[in-house]
Amino acid sequence: MSGLEVRKPRACVLGVAGTELNNWEKGFFREADPYGFILFARNVEDRNQVRALTTSLRETVGNSNVPIFVDQEGGRVMRLKPPHWRKIPAAGVFGELFDRNPEDAREAAYINARLMAMDLRDAGFNTTCAPVLDLRFPGMSDVVGDRSYGADVPKVVSLASAVAAGLLDGGIAPVIKHIPGHGRAAVDSHKDLPVVSASRAELSELDFAPFAQMKDVLAAMSAHLLFTAIDDQRPGTVSEKVINEVIRTEIGFENLLISDDLSMEALGGSIGSRTHACLRAGCDVALHCNGKRTEMEEVVAMAPLLTGAPLVRAQTFTNQIASFKADMPSSSQLTDWRLRLAELLSPVWQAEDTGK
Repeated sequence: MSGLEVRKPRACVLGVAGTELNNWEKGFFREADPYGFILFARNVEDRNQVRALTTSLRETVGNSNVPIFVDQEGGRVMRLKPPHWRKIPAAGVFGELFDRNPEDAREAAYINARLMAMDLRDAGFNTTCAPVLDLRFPGMSDVVGDRSYGADVPKVVSLASAVAAGLLDGGIAPVIKHIPGHGRAAVDSHKDLPVVSASRAELSELDFAPFAQMKDVLAAMSAHLLFTAIDDQRPGTVSEKVINEVIRTEIGFENLLISDDLSMEALGGSIGSRTHACLRAGCDVALHCNGKRTEMEEVVAMAPLLTGAPLVRAQTFTNQIASFKADMPSSSQLTDWRLRLAELLSPVWQAEDTGK
């Protein structure tokens, strides 16, 4: 590798407005050279269209390994949906199965992740923002809800580990979320700032524990929550105390830290000020999802090129993407996986369609 120029992209991940790149986006992305891109349901029509869009993003920045993110968890959070892609159960389904038979649940979670990885790779993605490591606490907002595997730390870690392994074996890089824990949000952070008043001891014992046990995953997404026991002034994404004292030190997460979406209403101030604040606090990369031109211009204006430790962490994640093999499972293997998954899930969930 010595002698090769290391790419130094901008410390941001940007969204796209529609189902194909317009001329302004092509020029803007080429000039800005963001670390990566993220797509949403508004960007997805069918297999051929989304494959063409992801190809266009790579060509625009001239990088075949540029990270292209998507929130593909299952349940309520699916950007690739039926009828073009199979229906995927929510994390809570695997948690319910775990209560009946842990080994069956782990096997089902792994197979489901392998099948999901196949769909994502076929569509041109190389990473997904999953699995969710947040615990499910009673009485909290359903912004997490059945996106969580449950309220028990060992169960969550067991299932999330199986999912991460399945994604990696299928050539998709996982991004754990929402570090250091989103389960105590009493309001939806897309609309308001959740305030968590739990003690530091409670948070350490429960909320932070799954992330500490999966700290070797190469990327994580932050949580827009105000933890009063740690920093009663700034939400986690823009808090030096939360990032340095909790995420980097107590949890021990040393890999790529990506902010949650900066356009969410949990954060105050302009998009530019949010970008500056999250990077100053210790996030490596600022995430902006809605694809709005004026907001993306603000993000790019405030996001520097990656250097130093953030660049090393970003390059390590990109190297993982570059290392994936292009092998796809055979049709007979796919059939076996689908049948086995349906059998394992049958006590708790029935798919309306086995998928294409």
